[in-house]
Amino acid sequence: MILRLLQRTGVLLASLAVASLLVFGFMRVLPGDPARVALGINASDEAVAQLRAQFGLDRPVVVQYLEWVRGLVLLDPGVEFVSRAPIGPQIADRIQVTLWLVLAAMLLAVVVAVPVGVWMAVRHRHLDGVVMSGLSQVGVAIPAFLAGILLISVFAVRLRWVPSGGWVVPAQDPVGFLQRLALPAISLALVQAAVLARYVRSAVLDVLREDYLRTARAKGLRPVEALWRHGFRNAAVPVVTVLGLQLATLLVGAVVIERVFVIPGLGSLLLDSVAKRELLTVQAVVMVLVVAVLVINFVVDTLYLIIDPRLRAGAR
Repeated sequence: MILRLLQRTGVLLASLAVASLLVFGFMRVLPGDPARVALGINASDEAVAQLRAQFGLDRPVVVQYLEWVRGLVLLDPGVEFVSRAPIGPQIADRIQVTLWLVLAAMLLAVVVAVPVGVWMAVRHRHLDGVVMSGLSQVGVAIPAFLAGILLISVFAVRLRWVPSGGWVVPAQDPVGFLQRLALPAISLALVQAAVLARYVRSAVLDVLREDYLRTARAKGLRPVEALWRHGFRNAAVPVVTVLGLQLATLLVGAVVIERVFVIPGLGSLLLDSVAKRELLTVQAVVMVLVVAVLVINFVVDTLYLIIDPRLRAGAR
């Protein structure tokens, strides 16, 4: 198992290196000179050259890349071209907001999807199971931003139960924080819960058809008891895979939801930086998202080894 973990750690580091090259290279092939954009079209060539020298844009690309990677490792991605504001503190402030949103959405999705998925599998030959399966398919087809707009129109505009957007720090106003977190988290969780419920249903159905579960039931265990004792562990392997992929999807989906609900998270920072052509900020935010996705996949791979003893046996 230790050897397998070391191998996957090596794959993670190699993936991070390749991803950093792609992010840096993609930003460099975009048209336009960042220094010219920062100073405006009326800036003199001397001023543009001075700014390029100040930010190291006149140095070889390899040197720029290594300096950028060094800054990321030291948690110092530099300053913005226009405002000269440090990028690191901005990301640190915004990522807290995004993490609250993503974790709340994932928690809601799991709490709803697991029992619903198990219910759909156990009752798949009954009307209620078929109806819930159909509703989950509808949920898969609804985009998160559309769900967000519908929730705003109903619960914020008509019923006035919660604010339509904005953000407050939880330590300052816990009630206001939960009110502003509710609708965006539900918007993200709806689609993820529908997708996850269908995977849970499929995984549990596969387990229900296994011989060892029939044997457990033949020994006198009730279906739910047999499933709880012998089935859930095996059904968890594909579900964990989907959870990892969904967490990565939530990070990307939060970019749009933050815009819909006017939440100052990482997605809003990314979109604002794109609009202002703040190249260094865009690079740093994209790299943070890439690192998060790769680390999530690494954690999922590690969980495989913990959950499934067959993989540990294969690693020896």
